[in-house]
Amino acid sequence: MSDGGLENLFGMTEEPEQAPAERTRKRRHPAVRLLGEAVLITLATVVVVAALRAGGIHISLLLIVATLGGLRLVTIGAWAVRPPAQPKGRARSGSAANAVDDVLRASVRRWERNLNQAQSDPDVHARSLLPVLAEMADERLRLRYGITRASDPSRARELLGEHTWAVLADTGRRAPKARDLETYVEALERL
Repeated sequence: MSDGGLENLFGMTEEPEQAPAERTRKRRHPAVRLLGEAVLITLATVVVVAALRAGGIHISLLLIVATLGGLRLVTIGAWAVRPPAQPKGRARSGSAANAVDDVLRASVRRWERNLNQAQSDPDVHARSLLPVLAEMADERLRLRYGITRASDPSRARELLGEHTWAVLADTGRRAPKARDLETYVEALERL
């Protein structure tokens, strides 16, 4: 394979984007938090007891307080293990889907950046883009016909077409125009 292969193009070779600094929440003193929880449970107990008494149901006050206290502990535990908040403007479809989406988006950005650089810089074209196109051509030839450009050059040349073969074989060429790149990609897609 080549030095500028698909691993360089689609691999995570760049440093990951820095996440914005998260806001630090001011933590309250534990005694204040405990007092707040007690007030919350007391108010909920008053409401529940009033509703039950209005309906003619008499349940032990201790049972109601224990149930509401347990529910509050469960909600605190669930809040403590919740997934981190997502940045605004992102889909909330699931962390695995977002991770895949982010990797795909990063790969597409790298691909676009390489193509844009290859348009203006023949060295980038010869060093980055041509090896990837050649590797893709070899892979398509191998999967579809069981050959590579090195194993059966005459058959590969026939399948790729003379113009695409010449571009892939000549690494010292100038950077191609967008129209030429379209032609090369179409030739690879025909395989």
